[in-house]
Amino acid sequence: MEWILAASIAGILAGLALVVRGLGGYRSALQVADTSTSTISSAAAGEVRISGVIEPAELTLVSLLQSVPCVFYRASVGNGGDASIPDVAYGEERSVGFRVRDSTGSLRVFPRGARVDAPLRFHDQTGLAGDEPPGLAIRTGPATQTAEVDRATAIAGLLTIHDPGSSTGLPAWRELRRQGGRREYREARLEPGDAVTIVGRALPFRDLDDPAGADIGMGGSDIEADPETAADMADARAAGALADGPEHAWGNAAIPGFGIGRPVTTPDIDPAANPLPLATAEAAAIAERRFEIAPDSLVLAASDESPLLIAYGTPNALVDRDQARFAVGLLGAGLAIASAVILALSLSGSFGA
Repeated sequence: MEWILAASIAGILAGLALVVRGLGGYRSALQVADTSTSTISSAAAGEVRISGVIEPAELTLVSLLQSVPCVFYRASVGNGGDASIPDVAYGEERSVGFRVRDSTGSLRVFPRGARVDAPLRFHDQTGLAGDEPPGLAIRTGPATQTAEVDRATAIAGLLTIHDPGSSTGLPAWRELRRQGGRREYREARLEPGDAVTIVGRALPFRDLDDPAGADIGMGGSDIEADPETAADMADARAAGALADGPEHAWGNAAIPGFGIGRPVTTPDIDPAANPLPLATAEAAAIAERRFEIAPDSLVLAASDESPLLIAYGTPNALVDRDQARFAVGLLGAGLAIASAVILALSLSGSFGA
């Protein structure tokens, strides 16, 4: 009888999980199907659906588990069937601003607050002897890198010895390795060159409340996710205590090319320091195109009135995928109902009578 109760409860939980996933697919399918695709050149301010290919903007991310350049990743480490490790021992999610391009042009995407549907690119686990899977290449350097690295910078990076302890998340990795046991690795990513469908609000760049904050997504670890911090920042904005632009907030760091020793404008440095050579006119033009966004330029971003969906694939492929999830959700509803009936009969003593 106990195994029947346990199986019934497991069936209810599994069925409800499938229902939730199916409802998410249903909402996503409606959101995509109810909005017609616009070309980027004809897009106007308001709700739009754009289908195109991802292009990197100023930065790309370096994924946690495979060190692959990308604009979004969601990585997790599970227990691999080992009860000594929590189901999800470590998880990390990041996104960075990018461009989406179709045959008519490109549009900048600010991903903070977006719902991202990315394909699972890596799924493996440690072997029976504890050996790591061959596809695992844990990031040992910074989580971001410039989208286009010049030859001198690339050579310097290759010759630099990285401290494994400086990478985000590595203390957790070390703790996991000390615990031993098997581990299951999962990483979903969106990479440059991927076809994506984006549904959200197009608005002029000048209307973004916080362009710098909207350009980076950190899952649940955004600085303003903490209510007290959010209140402090709101008070600071109201009092005019926050810097009114990157030049005031970051100084020389806001100058394109300053970080690699080729600033496009003269930085403010100590007179005794060696002067930095300015970038060539060609390099300065490239930096301006990459870093400068005209105030009237349309961008895609999330808002309170219009959520932002970034999904892998073409609109038709996305709708088909979401409809399949909804169908599985209906099966999950049936499983949950059947399991609940069996549980009720078992508790009443009528099952098997």
